[in-house]
Amino acid sequence: MKLSSQEEYGLRCLLRVGREGTSGSVAIPELSRAEGISEPNVAKMMRILREGGFVKSTRGQAGGYALSRPADQINVGEVLATLGGRLYEPSFCDTHGGLARLCTHMPDCSIRSVWRMLQIAVDQVLSRITLKDLLVSENEMNAFPSPAGSPLPSYSQHA
Repeated sequence: MKLSSQEEYGLRCLLRVGREGTSGSVAIPELSRAEGISEPNVAKMMRILREGGFVKSTRGQAGGYALSRPADQINVGEVLATLGGRLYEPSFCDTHGGLARLCTHMPDCSIRSVWRMLQIAVDQVLSRITLKDLLVSENEMNAFPSPAGSPLPSYSQHA
């Protein structure tokens, strides 16, 4: 399983807007330069975030995007679900039957149980994190308690 570039870029754009708070705004060209993402990609991410209710847009010379509500009221799990969906939806098995109309494991599937458990674990972590929590340094975020109650392990980017 991998996070998509849409989820990564969208969250990065939202963080950049979040640094401005609810009163400042950031334009697409500025977001593009700051994040190293093409303007069309930034425009797409911001449209999705606006439609999801996380940002609001203002037209004109001083226009741009601003948070639609305070950062502590924006749940990261909701943002990621809006940008790319959830890892596992109950309807997943209905659309992944292979060559058959229905999956051959439909009545009794141990794999489905794994996907459900994984989604529950992801939801438990992401439901505790707000955009405000992410507006800190990496070291501060690494100190954020994991579901087990201990700080997260530190991973090197080149490991």
